Amino acid sequence: MADQQQYDLDTLRHSCAHLLAQAVKQLYPETQVTIGPVIEDGFYYDFFRAEPFVPEDLKKIEKRMKEIAKKGLEITRQELPRDEAIEMFRKMGEPFKIEIIEGIDGTDAISTYTQGDFTDLCRGPHVDTTKRLRAFKLLHTSSAYWRGDERNPVLQRIYGTAWNTKEELKAHLDRLEEAKKRDHRKLGKELDLYTISDVVGPGLILWHPKGGRIRYLIEEFWKQEHYKNGYELVYTPHVAKVDLWEISGHMDFYKDNIFSPMDIEGKKYIMKPMNCPFHIQIYKTRLRSYRDLPLRWAELGTVYRYERSGVMHGLLRVRGFTQDDAHLFCRPDQIEDEISTVLEFVLYILRAFGFDQYKVFLSTRPDKSVGSDDDWDTATQALQKALEKSGLEFAVDPGEGVFYGPKIDIKIKDSLHRYWQVSTIQVDFNLPQRFKMTYIGDDGQPHQPIMIHRALMGSLERFFGCLIEHYAGAFPAWLAPVQVILLPITDNHHAYVAEIAKRLTEEGIRVEKDLRNEKIGYKIREAQLAKIPYMIVLGDQEVQSNQIAVRRRKSQETRTMSVDAFLQELKQEIEAKTVDAN
Repeated sequence: MADQQQYDLDTLRHSCAHLLAQAVKQLYPETQVTIGPVIEDGFYYDFFRAEPFVPEDLKKIEKRMKEIAKKGLEITRQELPRDEAIEMFRKMGEPFKIEIIEGIDGTDAISTYTQGDFTDLCRGPHVDTTKRLRAFKLLHTSSAYWRGDERNPVLQRIYGTAWNTKEELKAHLDRLEEAKKRDHRKLGKELDLYTISDVVGPGLILWHPKGGRIRYLIEEFWKQEHYKNGYELVYTPHVAKVDLWEISGHMDFYKDNIFSPMDIEGKKYIMKPMNCPFHIQIYKTRLRSYRDLPLRWAELGTVYRYERSGVMHGLLRVRGFTQDDAHLFCRPDQIEDEISTVLEFVLYILRAFGFDQYKVFLSTRPDKSVGSDDDWDTATQALQKALEKSGLEFAVDPGEGVFYGPKIDIKIKDSLHRYWQVSTIQVDFNLPQRFKMTYIGDDGQPHQPIMIHRALMGSLERFFGCLIEHYAGAFPAWLAPVQVILLPITDNHHAYVAEIAKRLTEEGIRVEKDLRNEKIGYKIREAQLAKIPYMIVLGDQEVQSNQIAVRRRKSQETRTMSVDAFLQELKQEIEAKTVDAN
């Protein structure tokens, strides 16, 4: 029965990271080991060596890992005095381990774990024997800087995954294969949605007509819903004088992510990394009364942030992106109601796009922060009460708030059960103070307003990448760039195609025509690859009966119906924003 023991996955995966390091040291003794942490769904280990690992190396390493695991080596923990541990790793030729030990404060006891001929620095815990490690797989490699600093040596990172059973491992590998098929970079090219051009620059997105159409639909829905929810839309410049960012503190706190200033008529300007200081300037254009609050201002504001080339990733990590940004200015007594309203709005928007499962975190005051204890308590309690009122399950993330206030972060679960960070609600005491914002209270005296930062989707680029992968590029009818494609069987049916296209277009339906001289089966397959929701086949029978043959994207069934009946059905689907994640 002991062999059937189920281990905590973090323990299992960290033990597998040590198993990986042991196999690498046996096969490539000159390699130096660094760290091997657990990550979501797996683990990695970073190595320092002259040559990068290649796919053939991974096969050899994984084979050696299986051989070691089968031996059932006992894994033992030992505590050593600091000096003794340093000397041991010096003899082993492991300078990175020495650096780690020297950076550990407050203890003279250093713990290590040994299995066979391999000893590693580690806090643990681990499984008791390598025999427990039965279901693992090495996935891929990458490079990384030691301690994440580009001034430090470049390391070779090997990623892997580990599970308690081979069945769980297989299920995970199947999900990874499906994720590859859904990769937004791959589908973005296949569906002609967007590109990133080396001539334009990395991390800068070119939206193609079909991607642009989807963006337009998202933006129009976003704008309409904001007006319905008591917001006003504002628009602000893409650049501003450095002075603005010095007042806001971004030049101090955020300078590594800001593009270099440009000189304009002797003044320094930078491309905006944030929208909030602009909204504050609008607020300050006139005296505000307590009766004016709350003010809710929203902007689809494009911002620019300097991201290192090694971390950019398709639409998910870019240098220029559009935030679905909003800032709310309110009195302290309005915070709770405003946060509750924002939270309801967040969930409404996410559900409209097919996301109804979440991980929610309430992040509280960090060690380094600004603002009074009373302000933090008021804001944190308001966030917590809003979450409790919503009925959402949430976890408290102690000390992970931003320096200017507590926050709520929402991660959405997609069709592959992956979580994406999108929505955030943040309370800010800092910027109102820095910019000396005031309103006149009912006592006739000036008071400082509370500022709430809020994003529903995060950024359009990242959210679009998430949508592509969630739907595998097969967007629901209300979002699809082409909703209907008309497929004539022969050239003789082109006139009827033109008639139907005109009718559908007049009714606001997005239509394409495939007039190529190809067999109808080929046209249908092409339309399915293009992931168009509806295909209408038109031939002699349809012309004679003045009807259409309708086929849904994922169906083998063809239905003959009138244009009016089809329009009624399609419009109902679009109006309801029916979603169907693949």
